[in-house]
Amino acid sequence: MATHFLSDTAVLTGRTMRHVTRSLDTIVTTAITPIAMMLLFVYVFGGAIDTGTVSYVNYLLPGILLITIASGISYTAFRLFGDIQGGIFERFQSMPIARSGVLWAHVLTSLVATVISLVVVVGVALLMGFRSGAGVPAWLAVTGILLLFTLSLTWTAVIPGITAKTVDGASAFAYPLIFLPFISSAFVPTDTMPGPVRAFAENQPVTSIVNTIRGLLTQQPVGDGIWTALAWCAGILVVAHVVATIVYRRRIS
Repeated sequence: MATHFLSDTAVLTGRTMRHVTRSLDTIVTTAITPIAMMLLFVYVFGGAIDTGTVSYVNYLLPGILLITIASGISYTAFRLFGDIQGGIFERFQSMPIARSGVLWAHVLTSLVATVISLVVVVGVALLMGFRSGAGVPAWLAVTGILLLFTLSLTWTAVIPGITAKTVDGASAFAYPLIFLPFISSAFVPTDTMPGPVRAFAENQPVTSIVNTIRGLLTQQPVGDGIWTALAWCAGILVVAHVVATIVYRRRIS
């Protein structure tokens, strides 16, 4: 059964990956907005923001990486919506394939495309002066957190991809996620914010994830923050996966 699932998922992932390679502009578009934000904040606003001994591009990059992920998942919902509207799912139902493999194919395709976008963004950050003395374990930890965060948001994107009535509705859900880092520690320290805003910023998932990645890259102690970040990512992933599976089964039943 597991072999059947893996082989079906591999074939279906190859299909969705071909769609991405035929429209590489989606990957470019995913990276352009975060890069533009990074250029704007570093070269226009960065000089007015006090981040202590950490250069602003080093301070900013973790939040930009999360925005890159949020930008990319809108295409997951878009591709999934397109398959549903095109009748592909009904065709798959008549074939002897693992039903969950269809969703996993879209999720894995999104994961690969997002990783490429993240590499592009980090490359631009290096050209802008980003430097890190972090060792291999720290970089592996950062990579693991980013992948887990990508998976959690991608499974979240599956839900509107299945339930949306229009293509705009399928992809528009990502906009609030893109702006969430602005009310966090991604761009400025939270202690500069007014009381209610600061309370929200310090207790939402983006802040713990950003602080953990920033601490790992700047070789600062992360303490229990890493467990908070992992708990947020894992919690969102579990809930999103369960809800996505339920709505998918209802849709194809």
